[in-house]
Amino acid sequence: MRATLLFAAAVAIATPAFAHHGSGTFDLSKTVSFPNAKLTKLEFLNPHGWLYFETTEPDGKVQKHRCEMRSAHVLRRSGWSPELFKIGEKMDITASPDRADVASCYLQTIMFANGTRMDRYGQYVKAGTGVKEVRGAVKEVKVERPARRPSGEPNITGDWAPEQVVMADPRGVGGGLVPLSRIPQDPAAAAAGRQARAGGGGAPGAAPRGGGAPGAGRGRGAGGPRAYSGTTVTERGEKEAAATNNQADNPRFKCETTSILFDWTFDGPVNRITQNKDNIVIQYGQLNLKRTVFMNMKQHPLNVKLTRAGHSIGRWDGDTLVVDTVGFLPGYLSFPVKHGEKLHVTEKFTLDPKTWQLSRTWELEDPDYLVGKASSTNEVPVLPADAEYTEDKCKEQQFVDYSKATAKK
Repeated sequence: MRATLLFAAAVAIATPAFAHHGSGTFDLSKTVSFPNAKLTKLEFLNPHGWLYFETTEPDGKVQKHRCEMRSAHVLRRSGWSPELFKIGEKMDITASPDRADVASCYLQTIMFANGTRMDRYGQYVKAGTGVKEVRGAVKEVKVERPARRPSGEPNITGDWAPEQVVMADPRGVGGGLVPLSRIPQDPAAAAAGRQARAGGGGAPGAAPRGGGAPGAGRGRGAGGPRAYSGTTVTERGEKEAAATNNQADNPRFKCETTSILFDWTFDGPVNRITQNKDNIVIQYGQLNLKRTVFMNMKQHPLNVKLTRAGHSIGRWDGDTLVVDTVGFLPGYLSFPVKHGEKLHVTEKFTLDPKTWQLSRTWELEDPDYLVGKASSTNEVPVLPADAEYTEDKCKEQQFVDYSKATAKK
């Protein structure tokens, strides 16, 4: 995968949904330490996992804490597993504090009692009773299936994922985004990340996410319309986007799919495609959205039931799968840009049999929310996945003051 393209796309899609309740709550320019912390609970969840632990203060008082981790599917792709964390064990934890909740934090580093160290963006493989760090991808994926199915069309059945993009500083506190394929050749980037943090430069108020997705809200001049993938939003769209609340309205915080476009590669999910006789099923690893592309239909039914996935019909145009989708419930294209029931999306999936890159281009229109047609630009392709598709559990990520919540117990 082209590293430069991936880096540019990842930066372009940065979204305000950086943490569990917005980019302004974690202070990534600061570090707090929790020596000899006792692990009490672990949650491998989407859109973020959580590490719960207790500390004992000098006066003997027990304090409860929690640290936010990355999403379950990305942790799994990086060699993290629940089996590595034993309830009741002691560990040293460093983290960034939460401005709004003294009992919550953003995990940077874990140091286990056996000497094993794990950084937020580190990649690991099992080694004895612990793990060891891998510079680059954890698993080398070998494709053994044929590039074409017996019926002749390209073989896109399988699990797919974009290359992960991690922060140059593996603790996740700055230094820019680096594709995994560039990490071994880019030691200077990590050094630059450490230097940036030492100078007080934390990560920007945007997500260091893996993969790419449609962008929204950038390139907006003073008083000008909000940009979206080659076009602008309508006056109605602008008013509704400006009125959104990141905590209450963002679908991801409520365990809901944002859109079939955004969730395809955002945050490095593992997606699954299954080719059947009369349909193609697409399962999203982000929040378990399931789409059925009907290959035996030429037109959409007149009375389509509105859903987040929409109603999709497909056809092969040579070696390109063309998918036409309508019938969406009103929602968001890419938060905070909305779409309505008139949204019409056309996607084209193309497999390169030499590199096994599955690329997607798309075009959409929604006259209620977009001035003209929007289209993809340099969307990150996906490759045969380095981990199996899994339907992870999700937990709503609305703001909770954990210090107050635990004080009531």
